Amino acid sequence: QVQLVESGGGLVQAGGSLRLSCAASGRTFSSYAMGWFRQAPGKEREFVSAITSSGYSTAYADSVKGRFTISRDNAKNTVYLQMNSLKPEDTAVYYCAALGRGSSWYKVRLPFEYDDWGQGTQVTVSS
Repeated sequence: QVQLVESGGGLVQAGGSLRLSCAASGRTFSSYAMGWFRQAPGKEREFVSAITSSGYSTAYADSVKGRFTISRDNAKNTVYLQMNSLKPEDTAVYYCAALGRGSSWYKVRLPFEYDDWGQGTQVTVSS
């Protein structure tokens, strides 16, 4: 099992930037892929980005491609989401998650493939 704690959310004006962090403990951090998801009020949880265990490969939702950057520091057991050029439609609770042991990179966009989730951090973008 993996324990995940997100931080870095807040209120920002449109066009601004935020950097989310997710600190992990438990299972060896460098052994699993990590993902970021978000959920806005009244909407389903949606995939934002993912990164392989090594950090070599990444994936992004079309809606954030070119604006968000995922990275990880395996020495610090932390994954990051740098969010630039934020838009009001980016407003949501953002969650980090650890990909399940039995899953694969091809399934990183599917929420049910993740075994462990953080508590979430609120991001609000004002227009």
